[in-house]
Amino acid sequence: MPIATVNPANGETLKTYQAMDEEELERRLQLAEATFRTYRTTAFADRARLLNRAADLLDEDGAEIARVMTTEMGKPVKQARAEAAKCAKAMRWYAANAAELLADERPAESDVRDSGASRALVRYRPLGPVLAVMPWNFPLWQVIRFAAPALMAGNVGLLKHASNVPQTALYLEDLFHRAGFTEGCFQTLLIGSAAVDEILRDERVRAATLTGSEPAGRAVASTAGEMVKKTVLELGGSDPFVVMPSADVDRAAEVAVTARVQNNGQSCIAAKRFIVHADVYDRFAERFTEGMRALRVGDPLGEETEVGPLATEQGRADLEELVDDARRSGATVLCGGERPDGPGWYYPPTVLAGIGREMRVHREEAFGPVATLYRAADLDEAVLIANDSPFGLSSNVWTREEAEVDRFVRDLEAGGVFVNGMTASHPALPFGGVKRSGYGRELSGHGIREFCNITTVWHGA
Repeated sequence: MPIATVNPANGETLKTYQAMDEEELERRLQLAEATFRTYRTTAFADRARLLNRAADLLDEDGAEIARVMTTEMGKPVKQARAEAAKCAKAMRWYAANAAELLADERPAESDVRDSGASRALVRYRPLGPVLAVMPWNFPLWQVIRFAAPALMAGNVGLLKHASNVPQTALYLEDLFHRAGFTEGCFQTLLIGSAAVDEILRDERVRAATLTGSEPAGRAVASTAGEMVKKTVLELGGSDPFVVMPSADVDRAAEVAVTARVQNNGQSCIAAKRFIVHADVYDRFAERFTEGMRALRVGDPLGEETEVGPLATEQGRADLEELVDDARRSGATVLCGGERPDGPGWYYPPTVLAGIGREMRVHREEAFGPVATLYRAADLDEAVLIANDSPFGLSSNVWTREEAEVDRFVRDLEAGGVFVNGMTASHPALPFGGVKRSGYGRELSGHGIREFCNITTVWHGA
């Protein structure tokens, strides 16, 4: 894929960029290593001051960078503005909390004495330059939820962003530079995917984090394993959205629409499989389909638009193949399901019912505004359907019965269980999955500690 801004609303190429050559990459790797030597010794208060300044600048730039994001990857501009605001909030959260999250831990005095020490503690120290391989779907948020904790921990960042969002990638480097961070603290590498392996093998790069596809995660994990480097992977998701008879079905259907089509349906944590108890299936299906059909599809720069184009032409083709395969295998299309005429990579909000295990859409992630409906006879069958997936990122459960909540929390194979609401990420809550959705956690104290050297300090008597 060329490094270029291509407007998904009309297919027009707006800007193209040359990939950095080996000389420039070497300069940047040297700069990252040199900067880390001094930046790691800075005080939390100094890092917080810089990160708060970056948050202020992002708030000032919010409307402008939102239009850039929308032009590069097609999300409705209102959602892009909200993404920028969320990033500023996360920066301020880490600026305020990092010192406490990484404070020295002191074992119980009895345990210290039992170890033969006069005193002992655990200290969190930064690792060094961390390579972040990031996707296009949340081009600011995915990066900031790595960068904010990494910089507050004393690490420095090297960003390899998706090739279709180069302007957003360059903006991020400029943002941190304008905020006062030393030049090498956060650098954008304009490179193609083929260059990632060599950079990850470089001894100056100490760890990597990737959000993206399963094949990309496998490649990074393989190289990192060979080089014995820490990684955090957030990969695909096909999150279940379970509705039980005690739920507020109308509210569940309303939230389900948003949960499926946020970011034009191109979100790992979007609800994708809607598993509904037989007693309320018909009512939910009717309300949900009505809501999906009523969504306003159009120019993502329009303030009233709710669903814009998919980010890439290939992404739309992949989604069409999943829908067509399901239709050929007997699925019922309740709404949507046909590519519209005209320019741009649009695909309508679509609801498929009668899904079978033989269908690709049952096993694969539908990365676009396509929902699948399942009828479950009882809670046990709902859990079986929900777990019948290679992914385990998050899940949504709608019920007023506490005993049912306990069962779902115990039995659902996912990194999160959101009860009577849709999955969302927040800086104070850990985020990540199980199974083929990856490993490790972002955000919260768990996220900031992922790229720290957890150091035992022991003093003899």
